[in-house]
Amino acid sequence: MAKQNVAEQFVDILVRAGVERLYGVVGDSLNPVVDAVRRNSAIDWVHVRHEETAAFAAGAEAQITGKLTACAGSCGPGNLHLINGLYDAHRSMAPVLALASQIPSSEIGLGYFQETHPDRLFQECSHYSELISSPKQMPRLLQTAIQHAVGRSGVSVVSLPGDIAAEPAPEKAVETALVTSRPTVRPGDAEIDELVRLIDAADKVTLFCGSGTAGAHAEVMEFAEKIKSPIGHALRGKEWIQYDNRFDVGMSGLLGYGAAYEATHECDLLILLGTDFPYNAFLPDDVKIAQVDVRPEHLGRRSKLDLAVWGDVRETLRCLIPRVREKKNRRFLDKMLKKHADALEGVVKAYTRKVEKHVPIHPEYVASVLDELADEDTVFTVDTGMCNVWAARYITPNGRRRVIGSFSHGSMANALPMAIGAQFTDRDRQVVSMSGDGGFSMLMGDFLTLVQYDLPVKVVLFNNSSLGMVELEMLVAGLPSHGTTNKNPDFAAVARACGAHGVRVEKPKDLPGALKSAFKHKGPALVDIVTDPNALSIPPKISAEMVTGFALSASKIVLDGGVGRMVQMARSNLRNVPRL
Repeated sequence: MAKQNVAEQFVDILVRAGVERLYGVVGDSLNPVVDAVRRNSAIDWVHVRHEETAAFAAGAEAQITGKLTACAGSCGPGNLHLINGLYDAHRSMAPVLALASQIPSSEIGLGYFQETHPDRLFQECSHYSELISSPKQMPRLLQTAIQHAVGRSGVSVVSLPGDIAAEPAPEKAVETALVTSRPTVRPGDAEIDELVRLIDAADKVTLFCGSGTAGAHAEVMEFAEKIKSPIGHALRGKEWIQYDNRFDVGMSGLLGYGAAYEATHECDLLILLGTDFPYNAFLPDDVKIAQVDVRPEHLGRRSKLDLAVWGDVRETLRCLIPRVREKKNRRFLDKMLKKHADALEGVVKAYTRKVEKHVPIHPEYVASVLDELADEDTVFTVDTGMCNVWAARYITPNGRRRVIGSFSHGSMANALPMAIGAQFTDRDRQVVSMSGDGGFSMLMGDFLTLVQYDLPVKVVLFNNSSLGMVELEMLVAGLPSHGTTNKNPDFAAVARACGAHGVRVEKPKDLPGALKSAFKHKGPALVDIVTDPNALSIPPKISAEMVTGFALSASKIVLDGGVGRMVQMARSNLRNVPRL
């Protein structure tokens, strides 16, 4: 039997850790690893057109499956292209192992062609970034990298010179056990006791939920029922907590709607559940705050806490529910539910007025129709910018759908690459990329990846020929928009030229049919929808501090938008609320 080389051993360890795909672009320093993948039937090489796409795709796959994923870039410029997607994966807490191939080991530090130092460059966007300098070092170093990525939910980077990858692997290498899942974390008794005391002493409690409530929907609902608490959420908490929620008061933040802002400011005790909500200007400074998070470094970094609780949301609530006293007075809850319904009723009227006849097409209308026609288990990938607004306000969660985007890193061009990673996990599941024309055109080359692998991703392109969110930022600063206009082609024609299904929509009456035909098409499809560039959005509460670093405006051209089917849920929740 031929002796195994380091690259083959590297790939074998990835397979043992559950990695099914390695996204990347081939290159000379990567050749031993790519060849090892070719000869291993348990793992596939996914050839993308840009390494940034590889990192975004791996991050999306990790978010969908919860398992370790991997991407790779060749030496120098190749692995440097990974960095933006790795930043996003790391900030999204997606377990990703990145292979940064390196120049020949004997030339490191001597200014060789394409020389960089990836073990240094990737330190800020990873939990672990190290160089393999010897074949004997590789198995333990890779194991350590995997355990950092899985155990701490983020990125690990391994730099591997091409010459070392081609060397013979050491004989009788130890096959150590690999960590492939995380444990649950229960808070300490003292923290539980204090949290119970705070809850029992408060008349009005509000829960504000983030992505850390994943898997804890039932516990959050039971807890809210017992303490009569309204429930608000951050954008990353929407998919986990808004569905089947009788206590929903909407979303706070720059894309917010409804009464979440009021609920978090008018309570006696605000409990932050699994959220690292970044905009502290939207958080109160005059109420008591307790925070529950499995990541202790998140505790208290956005607001002053009266109590920090280190633990999983589900485990924490399982400890709390039997111990807190049931509250009988639901006056505060009912008041917030009514405010929420009133707020949604107000904005939905602006959206519904003659929207089916408006040309250019209202993007709100596009998102609303998309929400109605998409499958019950669709994965939506969302471009940063105005697509974030439309997804936040119109895509209805149900516990089976997923909505992922660059919600923490805020990168352009993420939707299409993320859709690639999401679709590879299940070719039979509907995946929709909600792309803006700016983001789509930035990494448009990887539309060819959809065609090459016949991935049935549906790209719904919100084409307003502008960088809409940037125009808002300029408006806030009192500046005329400049450099924000895109001269776009007929993207549907481009899609057809690539070998995919493509249709362009300029009139609202043609939209439902175009989406239905794209969804029925078995392969990749693109629907190029010409939308109104003046359709912008503002949150329900604005102050000077909230403006900094984001797009906000009180201009008359800004539309308050609509809220899709969320108004129906708000109306339903009001049925049991007495007249106030």
